[in-house]
Amino acid sequence: MNKVTLESDGQIIGLTVADHTSRFHAIWLRDNALDPATRSPSNGQRLITLQDIDAKLFVSHAQVTLDVLTVTFMPENKTVDFPLNWLLSHAYDKPIETTKGWHKQIAQFGFAKLNAGPVHAGALTQVVDLFGHLRETNYGRIFEVRVEEKPTNLAYTGLALQAHTDNPYRDPVPTIQVLYCLESSVPGGDNVLVDGFNAATQLRQVDPHGFNLLSTYSAHFEYAGEHDVCLRARRPMIELSADGQLQGIRFNNRSAAPFTDIPFEHMHDYYAAYRRFAEIIDNPASEVGFRLNAGDCFVLDNTRVL
Repeated sequence: MNKVTLESDGQIIGLTVADHTSRFHAIWLRDNALDPATRSPSNGQRLITLQDIDAKLFVSHAQVTLDVLTVTFMPENKTVDFPLNWLLSHAYDKPIETTKGWHKQIAQFGFAKLNAGPVHAGALTQVVDLFGHLRETNYGRIFEVRVEEKPTNLAYTGLALQAHTDNPYRDPVPTIQVLYCLESSVPGGDNVLVDGFNAATQLRQVDPHGFNLLSTYSAHFEYAGEHDVCLRARRPMIELSADGQLQGIRFNNRSAAPFTDIPFEHMHDYYAAYRRFAEIIDNPASEVGFRLNAGDCFVLDNTRVL
């Protein structure tokens, strides 16, 4: 049997449905009220600000009738109905989710992998639709990796590539990238991932001065491999937030343009730090390797994983 109780002088209500109780704060309920004076009936956007809600808000009355919770807020003396299904789907009085999903793996490790997905054109966009939208570039909606006779990009060759972040010549760079394998019919082609944040942390430990140079001065990156396309960006290889936290890595020797923002007296040390950073990145002990088969896919944070 469904029931509702008031707690903490009306600051909290307890809603029991099917023997499970969820608690809701009065301020949360009022802020998320579904009435047309609070939310636009046409688009669902909020019509009030937090300052429009009395700081001394409390619930004076609450009752459950069939599948609706009716709540009266004071001192506003406003009564609002909440569908029980809506409340339960937005309940926050619950244990913290501990299962590992793709977003959590990407946040923790920088990448996630899917195995044995569908093998057909458009499969990549189906994966993207699970959590976001495609950002179109000069390559179109997707970038098809293939070998060409006259490649406009080294990705269109069979060359082995050093670990790198993609598209450093864009500002902003692509963040979450999805790579999907539809065919894998030749030897080689293994994927190697390196945690760029970990590499930068190692550099900071062994060469603080070099870390400071790579995070202070902007490198230049450029791509002009296609007709009427010239993309340029100038950003530090190691990008920090205002409070000094690692925020992004740009490491791509193939797309590096001449560095001109480093003072003459620091250029030698800058290149020494660049070399040391590359050595850390190229260390096999830092690598995670795997091969993609048809239907396999991995998602990576391009600002962190090389």
